[in-house]
Amino acid sequence: MTSTYFSALQNWIFNGRGKIDQRAEMKMNSILEEILIKRSQQKKRTSPLNYKERLFVLTKSMLAYYEGRPEKKYRKGSVEISKIKCVEIVKSDGIIPCQNKYPFQVVYDNSTLYIFAPTAYSRDQWVRNLKEEIKNNNNIMVKYHPKFWTDGIYQCCRQTEKLAPGCEKYNFFENGVKSLRPPPPVPPEEEEEEEEIVIAMYDFQPTEPHDLRLERGQEYTIIEKNDIHWWKARDKHGNKGYIPSNYVTGKKSNSLDQYEWYCRNLNRSKAEILLRNEDKEGGFMVRDSSQPGLYTVSLYAKFGGEGLSGIRHYHIKEMMTPQKQYYLAEKHLFNSIPELIEYHQHNAAGLVTRLRYPVTPKAKPSPATAGFSYEKWEINPAELTFMRELGSGLFGVVRLGKWRAQYKVAIKAIREGAMYEEDFIEEAKVMMRLTHPKLVQLYGVCTQQRPIYIVTEFMEHGCLLNYLRQRRGHFSKDILLTMCQDVCEGMEYLESNSFIHRDLAARNCLVKESGVVKVSDFGMTRYVLDDQYTSSSGAKFPVKWCPPEVFNYSRFSSKSDVWSFGVLMWEVFTEGKMPFETNTNYEVVTMISQGHRLFRPKLASKHVYDVMMVCWHEVSYTVLENLQCEEKPGPLTVFSCLPKVL
Repeated sequence: MTSTYFSALQNWIFNGRGKIDQRAEMKMNSILEEILIKRSQQKKRTSPLNYKERLFVLTKSMLAYYEGRPEKKYRKGSVEISKIKCVEIVKSDGIIPCQNKYPFQVVYDNSTLYIFAPTAYSRDQWVRNLKEEIKNNNNIMVKYHPKFWTDGIYQCCRQTEKLAPGCEKYNFFENGVKSLRPPPPVPPEEEEEEEEIVIAMYDFQPTEPHDLRLERGQEYTIIEKNDIHWWKARDKHGNKGYIPSNYVTGKKSNSLDQYEWYCRNLNRSKAEILLRNEDKEGGFMVRDSSQPGLYTVSLYAKFGGEGLSGIRHYHIKEMMTPQKQYYLAEKHLFNSIPELIEYHQHNAAGLVTRLRYPVTPKAKPSPATAGFSYEKWEINPAELTFMRELGSGLFGVVRLGKWRAQYKVAIKAIREGAMYEEDFIEEAKVMMRLTHPKLVQLYGVCTQQRPIYIVTEFMEHGCLLNYLRQRRGHFSKDILLTMCQDVCEGMEYLESNSFIHRDLAARNCLVKESGVVKVSDFGMTRYVLDDQYTSSSGAKFPVKWCPPEVFNYSRFSSKSDVWSFGVLMWEVFTEGKMPFETNTNYEVVTMISQGHRLFRPKLASKHVYDVMMVCWHEVSYTVLENLQCEEKPGPLTVFSCLPKVL
């Protein structure tokens, strides 16, 4: 992830402060160029003075805007195409205080750029061309705001938090994403575009007639990518159908997922546990480094002749030659990481021993899919088998079950009067599209009868809170920290999709058989009709996990989720104690408002407690810098920063 410090520096250089001649840059091949009007992003209130004419230029890599005399223009700002999450027209009910009356919006990072076109045709061109350029981005928003943010409020949903999640489903392909410009004629000698070939990392058995079977290690040709989670593909026999996109990796993408020695999302402590349990000389794995984009080889070696053993962690280093090359302990250079690993499987060459035996988690589980099949969110209750009761919650009883007598699932039966059913059913379609290794996957709902059923991924060890309490005294500090990191990664994903949890706590996280912790029930409290969760003002929240702006003003945001995450960390490091266990909710509100905070748990180091305290303050750049965060976070980058400081 690019540091926001470097982004700020780049903006400083190109905002006219750096004396750079940009006329050559203007001559580069552009897709669209036009004088449009841009609304200021800096002013809290807007007036006609905040609407400026700018020359907008769209290229394959960037949307930039310029000001100045025609013969000497300076770039005032730019947005990288890869960072754009949403492009759509803006619906306006009021007066637009500039001569251009056709607005559209470009949402990127944590900002929204409002641009005004002179005609409907012009706006349509910009929206369609921008959608065409961002169609392969992996950060496309699930929901967006169709109306302006004006005078501290969204005109569409009346939310007062500028970083609040969208209120309307963003249909990326609505109105088409194809460019209005006709495609250029293809010269006879020009070859057809090369087909995209992928390799299956997991087996996949079709559940619907339109699905395609996947066999691990086999190649498939991608035909369509109209859905980010389900791609249409063709196998070597010519059979076509939909496959889960997270089950395959690009043949030419240099992805390591296809190799048995690669362990994605495995941290240092879990790697050491696996290697020690295997207890084999030369046992090794390649895992993601704590520094994004880099990799580490974890290697197990016996030495000393007395049964002593040790684990070494080697960073795979990059050499910036004309073509990027890699090496480990000695500078034996290789063009790819697989080539490097293959070499060291036969030669120690500076390592404590050669890489003899790949070690991976037993029966590497296939990831959850976004629903059981393409565009399947409604589940036939006749296909569900109900088994033992797992527990009960705000909405009703939760049971272990099976779908089509094959796939283990958790089934929540929603008791009548427990939730706003119609609102939830609509939202469920959006929630199903949220898929991440550290989120409990929603597979679908049964809405054609009562009670409604919610069908989710089954988590063998159940609720994190009970898991902590039942095993109290048996956790190492590293394992507790790993639990927090798991939750933080899931919350980072929700945050990047502008989704607020609203009830983050240990009771709303679940534990997989492997020990992985996943975030559950995100956003569900919006639909609760339970007095236990309703304050006198009508807001729904658990007071002991909430910051002052929630219990005072009912303002939920990613910042309130960060506060709750700090309390969850406290729960983890106390192995399941109740926060403020001797105080009533009323007393807690008073204490928090006066600056009182939870005490430092015995198992929490000073560093870990510092992170908790950061979560319980208005997020400060300075505090996070002191914790050696590599990012300069705003409200929506806190969860991406926290894994680095944990």
